Amino acid sequence: MKKLWKNCHIATMQNGQYSSIENAAMVTDGKHIDWIGLEKDVPPLEFEESIDLNGAWVTPGMIDCHTHSVFGGNRSVEFEQRLQGVSYAEIAAKGGGIASTVRATREATEAQLLESALKRIRCMLKEGVTTIEIKSGYGLDYENERKMLRVIRQIAQTLPMTVKSTCLAAHALPPEFKDQGDAYIEHVCTEMLPKLHQEGLVDAVDAFCEYLAFSPEQVERVFKTAKTLNLPIKLHAEQLSSLGGSSLAARYHALSADHLEFMTEDDVKAMAETGTVAVLLPGAFYFLRETQLPPLESLHKHGVRIALSSDLNPGTSPALSLRLMLNMGSTLFRLMPEQALAGVTIHAAHALGLQVTHGSLEQGKYADFIAWDIEHPSEIVYWLGGDLGKRIVRHGTEISIS
Repeated sequence: MKKLWKNCHIATMQNGQYSSIENAAMVTDGKHIDWIGLEKDVPPLEFEESIDLNGAWVTPGMIDCHTHSVFGGNRSVEFEQRLQGVSYAEIAAKGGGIASTVRATREATEAQLLESALKRIRCMLKEGVTTIEIKSGYGLDYENERKMLRVIRQIAQTLPMTVKSTCLAAHALPPEFKDQGDAYIEHVCTEMLPKLHQEGLVDAVDAFCEYLAFSPEQVERVFKTAKTLNLPIKLHAEQLSSLGGSSLAARYHALSADHLEFMTEDDVKAMAETGTVAVLLPGAFYFLRETQLPPLESLHKHGVRIALSSDLNPGTSPALSLRLMLNMGSTLFRLMPEQALAGVTIHAAHALGLQVTHGSLEQGKYADFIAWDIEHPSEIVYWLGGDLGKRIVRHGTEISIS
């Protein structure tokens, strides 16, 4: 079932660059790209349908490679409190912070979690996000982590998106294990991860390596368990302090290390050697009013792939727009628009281990793309807010979102 998509310009995003083809066309066969090139060179084939894109700029579908989209409740009241000068420690002491999200998530049913998550993720889909990663980590016991992961699988069945499920049971200490970090990590490794993996609910494993979460030694225990289960790993690292978590992630050939504001050049070198992707999260940086920038110059110098993501979560990045994160990546982290766009396409695909099938427009890859009503790809990064005119295609079929 071949379709011809013509009268367009294409930013293929191969090799992390626009790699533009002007006056282009693309042939899709079912879910995949069959041919791409200049419109004057379209092969003489029989097409079931010929679609005129009216001079649009076509890019790969966007990939949000780090989200916490499934959770109960929200923390907007805490946002107000922080603006009024109440410290995070004071909020946490009164049962707020991540503890409040854990409580709300545990109290919610699967149906309630699914309904609320779909509202948020549809915002992303409307912008052109065709692939998303979603983490657990607000259940913090077997039944509630399982509940979250089951919801993530249901999202994949409900929306026309590729959805990757990451188990983040090592996110924080649950109340049942207060001051018992080692015991909780043992529980995660011997009870939770093996069972959840056996049920087919886990695509990757993540952890939070930070002084207020888990030590590198505890995280390494999680990594070893993930490796025995043949699961890829990711890591929250160096967001608030330098613990060498990103170097640890690199030693275990992690797909990505994320946040990274306090990483050192040695961490950067370690990631460069193993191809671990640096996922930067400008939404959290902005929302928390951080001042410690990730070492962008060092990351560029050593050739580490840089992805961008929304980090959609209720506490530190309630971001419903990946396109806004593109602008933040440029304004806050000084990425060029081309680099920012690569950060939500080909580099984000690497951060999920999907680079063979997603992230750029090439023959054989999935036909996930956006036809934007713009004059240049930089506009995707330039405009703040609004709904840019577009047509969204996933697996070769145009989708509409109400």
